[in-house]
This record gives sequence, C-alpha cells and structure tokens, in this order.
Amino acid sequence: MNTQSNKAAPQGISEAEWQVRIDLAACYHLCALKNWDDLIYTHISATVPGEENHFLINPFGLRFEEITASNLVKIDLQGKIIGDQNVRVNVTGFAIHGAVHSARTDAMCVMHLHNENGVAVGMQQGGLLPLSQHAMRFFQQMGYHDYEGLALSPVEQTRLIERLGSYPAMLLRNHGTLISGRTIAEAYTLMDTLDKACAFQLKAQSGGGALNIPPPAVCAKTYKELLGDGSPEGILEWPALLRKLDAVSPSYRN
Repeated sequence: MNTQSNKAAPQGISEAEWQVRIDLAACYHLCALKNWDDLIYTHISATVPGEENHFLINPFGLRFEEITASNLVKIDLQGKIIGDQNVRVNVTGFAIHGAVHSARTDAMCVMHLHNENGVAVGMQQGGLLPLSQHAMRFFQQMGYHDYEGLALSPVEQTRLIERLGSYPAMLLRNHGTLISGRTIAEAYTLMDTLDKACAFQLKAQSGGGALNIPPPAVCAKTYKELLGDGSPEGILEWPALLRKLDAVSPSYRN
C-alpha cells in the first residue's frame, strides 16, 4: 500500500516487481532509522514476483539509507547478478538468505541483521524469554543456530534450515537475528517486535532482581491472541510507516 503516487515502473520492470522494489527499499530505510544497519553489512532480500528463484538485494558497498527502488540488484539463488548491472553483491552474505528462500516457499522476504538487542540476547543460553507481551509473539516459535564462523557452508546451511523449521524467527547465536516474512511488511513488523522483546529482556535483567515469567499456559494463550487469524502481519502498520518515511527519507522511491 502506498501513501503517495509512485513514478511509473522503468522499462523492463513489471509493475509488481516495481512495487516490491519500493517496499524493499523502504524496509532498508526504516532499518537505518532504527540504527539496525551495520555499516554496509547485513541484508534484506525479497523474491521477484513471477520470476522463480530470482531475488532483490542491496548492492554491496551502499549504506541502508542509500538504497532505492532502482538500485536494488536482482540475483539468483547462487548470488549471480541477473542483467547487466555493474555492481557487486555480497555472495557470502546472501548464503543465509538463499538457504531460507530455497527451503521456505513462504519466505517472500528474509531479513538478517546484526541489531544490538538481538545479538545480545542470542548470546544468552536461555535465549528469548517470555517476559514481555512482545516476546510472547514468539512463544515456542523461535529457532536457534549455534555460531560456526563467518562463512556458511552447504552443510551448515542444512543445519540452519533444520533449526529454523517453520518458525518465523531465529536467533543466530553470537551473530544476529533472522526473520522470514510472507511479505516485506510482515518481515519488518516481526523484526520490530523481536528487537523490542530483546530490549525489554535486557533492561529487565539489568535491574538485578528476580524476573516474573508468566505461566506457559498464559504465554500460549497470548501467542494465539497476537497471531489472530494468521493473516500476514504489518497490513495496518506498513502504510503508517511509509507515511513516516515519506516525511523524512523519501528517496527510497527513486
């Protein structure tokens, strides 16, 4: 959904792809506003409508706030650039995304970030605890993958996918966060919820007192209430987020 008219899709790009490009560029800018970017590292990828095994991702070397609809790069599952764009992509960085996109037909958008709150909670043996209402959105819906180094080998890809399963979220131990969304809006909304849940946990733990964790039955009930009818999340939030972005950083639409 848009809050203002978009320019026509460039030649050779379908209207559906152009809309995905706009939303994905917006997601990058929103992450930059949250300080979730890590210099030029980490990525957000999205599938190209109507093009099996083709994805959009950021050019390697650009900051998140420099990403626009037109400078996103189209690649295949091996990270090979589709078309004649004279840019680089971080093929090693895409390995995580490619693995999730390959294994999950529902993974329209994959976000992998090094956001501070998520990295810190991922370092804790207990992981994300159901301390807050935000955390209960992920009650028994969170995967964990142990740290094995910088490069993601094919064997490790298999382990990561097994541990992610059908969950929408994962904490990569000592590394970062991972979200799989059915839409770009859902991926961003879930990442925002996860980041807040991790922040609340860290703040509560810093107080030094005993923590109050609701009973499992209450956590399970709350999770079902937050999930609602199971429709993709972010439908209401996304237009509001785009209005905010249009006021402070509208270049994402270019």
